[in-house]
Amino acid sequence: MIMAKQDAPTSPSPSDPSLEVDLRNPALAAVLAWLWPGAGHLYQGRNIKGVLFMVCILATYFFGLVLGQGHVVYASWQKSDRRWQYVCQVGVGLPALPALIQNRLVRSGKEPLFGGIMAPPNVVREDLPDELAEWNKQLSNKFDLGILYTMVAGLLNVLAICDAFAGPFVPAPDEEKAPDPDKPPS
Repeated sequence: MIMAKQDAPTSPSPSDPSLEVDLRNPALAAVLAWLWPGAGHLYQGRNIKGVLFMVCILATYFFGLVLGQGHVVYASWQKSDRRWQYVCQVGVGLPALPALIQNRLVRSGKEPLFGGIMAPPNVVREDLPDELAEWNKQLSNKFDLGILYTMVAGLLNVLAICDAFAGPFVPAPDEEKAPDPDKPPS
């Protein structure tokens, strides 16, 4: 419990036992936070923060995925389509991993699962239509917004992973500053 004098407000010091957070196993908490946003915080007993991260990050991710009709998250490292956006999107963890399975299926010549959601577009060839161009044309700005939402969700989860690993940020207490001899008194 933080105790303070009634007439002089004080800020709690970082060494105050009431501010200590049991991070349990920080590495495990970070892995859980990557696998499913908020899970690392739930593991640590920081339930409100865990639920908040889970709802906000997953809602942002799935909103972007729906906005882009399932085509905005896919993994591809072909010369014609290097999908650097996926590096940010995979920060959201398990919800982005089906894109890797879809990529493997499509590149091995098999049909993608789930109606092609998270599957990469066809490789650009003369005998096939440019599927990525069709997605952009069909969805217009929704395609770019969907990519943006899913990337932001992944990057936000990276911050949540850092919080699960290192704990909350507690600023150092204000120290009494000695008066500056060069500054005139006010």
